[in-house]
Amino acid sequence: MKNFSAVILAAGSGTRMRSSLPKVMHRLAGKPLIKWVIEAVSAVKPDDIIVVLGHGSEVVEKYLYDSGVKFVYQREQLGTAHAVMEAGKKLENYGGDILVLNGDAPFVKPSTLSALVKKNSQTNSSVTVLSAEFENSFGYGRIIRKNGFLEKIVEERDASSTERSIKEVNSGVYCFDRNLWRILPKIKSNNAKKEYYITDAVGTLRKFGKKISLHTVKDGYEIRGINDRSELAEAEVMLKNKKIEGLLCNGVSILDIGNVYISYDAKIGRDTIVYPGVFIDAGVSIGKNCIIKGTSYIANSKIGEGSVVSYSYIDGAVVNKKVRIGPFSHIRHGSVLKDGVKIGNFSETKKAVIAKNSKINHLSYIGDARVGESVNVGAGTITCNYDGVKKHQTFIGSKSFIGSNVNFVAPVKIGCGVLVAAGSTVTRDVPSGNLVIARARQELKRIKK
Repeated sequence: MKNFSAVILAAGSGTRMRSSLPKVMHRLAGKPLIKWVIEAVSAVKPDDIIVVLGHGSEVVEKYLYDSGVKFVYQREQLGTAHAVMEAGKKLENYGGDILVLNGDAPFVKPSTLSALVKKNSQTNSSVTVLSAEFENSFGYGRIIRKNGFLEKIVEERDASSTERSIKEVNSGVYCFDRNLWRILPKIKSNNAKKEYYITDAVGTLRKFGKKISLHTVKDGYEIRGINDRSELAEAEVMLKNKKIEGLLCNGVSILDIGNVYISYDAKIGRDTIVYPGVFIDAGVSIGKNCIIKGTSYIANSKIGEGSVVSYSYIDGAVVNKKVRIGPFSHIRHGSVLKDGVKIGNFSETKKAVIAKNSKINHLSYIGDARVGESVNVGAGTITCNYDGVKKHQTFIGSKSFIGSNVNFVAPVKIGCGVLVAAGSTVTRDVPSGNLVIARARQELKRIKK
């Protein structure tokens, strides 16, 4: 395969989105559309990726600042051919092929892009166009064949009634050789929108006797573009349904597939049961034989096998095997729950490592803490970790028993096997094997009448 570079067209204003946000920055499954495309292209290892920016360029550029792509700017929106000409300012001395695609088509696969580039090289074509067949081809440019070969591409606005009946459509993805730079200046704006279309490059190359080819993708799902919020919502549903279908085939039980959200990148083990109302966001791995139920939200977290999550919010946590969470627990960023831990109703952890078989059952906050094995934390216990300037840590040794309504004023260290009396406010370290009582003595005084 010849060397190639990629040009991603991301300058459009996306007026049908009815948004101040550039269209390519609207999120699908939590990730901007442009990021989906860049990841697909990057996987094929081009020499360079050029992103053509226009409307809202500063927002897109800021988001992609550290991604390694290069930027050019289409100050006037004069069409896709004009946008590629702007990219040519960085590529005019480049000797490889040019992959051109849109920044609002998030589903194209790296394998498809690789096959397209290879075909253009192997057939010595000046352009290879990626096409697909749709039963409803409305809105797409039509592939016009002559004697079975690609003749030209006609946009929806400019197509005749006969051409509009054609089901084979243009994906907006092309691989050109260096002849692209020769023919771009020859493209005219003789169309309904008075713009310079990159699709006209195909017919122009044909006129100059250059070879043009087609590569047809079987799954039209890959080439779907996103033009408005309705299509974005449809894409979200398609992505979710494909994910759910795969999970069901791999032994995951989902009790109500229409009443859950499962991110495209979720990993869920066999015999796990997902109940209605569950929201599994990006970056989640769930092991085998788990139960996830009751409007739970999980993001950027690992849940070990045999664990149960009920009506709880988990973000940025590592949960080991046979852990029980909830109902109504909040497991925040940096929490690590070891095997057999129990976090009960209305309890919260943050940057806390809870060792094996410890229990935080009711109405407690454990933040910036290290809790040993087999510790029982009573209801209403709080680690007072913030002094108004800095966060401080609390250490609780293994096999300690913490009574209800205890306050640990950090920094503080509690040894192993310590019994902390209910209602205590602990401000100093406690050695192992001690009972600590840190509260005012109860007194009785007769009431005068």
